[in-house]
Amino acid sequence: MKAKLNNKYVRWGLTTFLVIAAAISFYYFIFHSSNIKAGVGTVMNILMPVVFGLVTAYLLTPVLNFVEEKMLTPLCRKCKLKETPKQKSIIRGIGILITAFLFVALIYMLFSMLISQIVPSVQGLIVNADTYVSNVTHWINQTLEDNPEFSDYITMTLDRFSKQLEEWLNEILPSTAALIRTVSISVMNVLDVLWDFIIGFIISIYVLSSKERFAGQAKKITYALFEKHTANMIIRNFRFTHQTFIGFLGGKIVDSIIIGILCFIGTSILKTPYAVLVSVIIGVTNVIPFFGPYLGAIPSTILIFVVDPTHPLNSVYFVIFILVLQQFDGNFLGPKILGSSTGLTGFWVIFSITLFGGLFGILGMIVGVPIFAVIYAAIKSVINTMLEKKELPKETKEYENVEYVDETGLHQMIVETKSSPKKQHSFSFQIHHKKNNPAQDGESKSYEQEYTNTDDAHSTEEEQKYAIEQRNSSAEENSAKQHI
Repeated sequence: MKAKLNNKYVRWGLTTFLVIAAAISFYYFIFHSSNIKAGVGTVMNILMPVVFGLVTAYLLTPVLNFVEEKMLTPLCRKCKLKETPKQKSIIRGIGILITAFLFVALIYMLFSMLISQIVPSVQGLIVNADTYVSNVTHWINQTLEDNPEFSDYITMTLDRFSKQLEEWLNEILPSTAALIRTVSISVMNVLDVLWDFIIGFIISIYVLSSKERFAGQAKKITYALFEKHTANMIIRNFRFTHQTFIGFLGGKIVDSIIIGILCFIGTSILKTPYAVLVSVIIGVTNVIPFFGPYLGAIPSTILIFVVDPTHPLNSVYFVIFILVLQQFDGNFLGPKILGSSTGLTGFWVIFSITLFGGLFGILGMIVGVPIFAVIYAAIKSVINTMLEKKELPKETKEYENVEYVDETGLHQMIVETKSSPKKQHSFSFQIHHKKNNPAQDGESKSYEQEYTNTDDAHSTEEEQKYAIEQRNSSAEENSAKQHI
């Protein structure tokens, strides 16, 4: 059988078959992508409990590691218990129970807060909706009375939109049955998601109990499919990805909880209406980097204004408080918790949120930053490797003032500066020589020349250039002598 596989005609036939199969697959992917998408969607719906379980286990892994390494293992050592496989399994079981209890307690606290605090706030909004509407109407009428020209413009605009609204209602009302059916389907979908989440939580317990075994199997497959160097690089990149995701998501969740608590304290002091509801909105939207504070502050400000439009300063005080709180979060609290978990500048953070938010919605805005951080780090690593092969520096600052690069290295731009009261011209350039002779102790030499003239010297620009050329030629002659 091995001799047949080594036959060149067999290899040609196998290559031809693979090429044709790849071409057919590519054609089907381009022109029948809807069928592929539907098939992938069906498979994902079936495996959704497994997906929930894997994600839950991944998020709970740091908690389990902390419980085992910081609590249970030191306790066993203090009790002078021998480290045996049975003891490790017992520690793992107790750690999983504690982790699961903390997770369920957190979910229970969130739902209890929603039911006890947020639901009454929403009910209060619904009950007092007429009062709030009348307050806003009175404020609008009072404003329009003081500005008659603006009143006429608003009246014309409302008349135009009222006709469009009437036409839209005439189109919507006949489809009430379809609307009720859509709402019923949405309720059933919520129940399905809740059931998938429960099954996923059970799956996550099994994943946590054997997480080292799953990691070992993944490494085993990686070393079996790739060369040692490639496999080591893949595993190292996966470790970096894991640290980036855990560092960012975990830190962002803790940061958002602290911001929500501080917001509740501040709104309570300011006697802001619906302080709990507003604090929850600010804390939840804070998970989204950069845009999150604005997404939470805008509806909260509108809510505060609608509750009491006769006192607009309440909204102004709230906006000022949110700005101060976000400055505290962005300049102090966030860097302390998150540190340099992503390594991205502000522009790339905005870019990643915009890109992944447009592709995947709210979930993309949350996970877009760590995903793009991994992509950015991969591209940076490739670029640095290519620069090392060309014996060029990797630091970006080295290229900010580069005019050109040749076989001798980087050549800096000639900078002309002027100082008063005397006119002073300064020309400087720097040449980095690459390693040409091993006898030079492996060090690259750099030459830096500077020529300065003043009005007292009565030098012309041509004389300055001539002096620079003379110094440059003498430096090259000295370098050639050293090589010889």
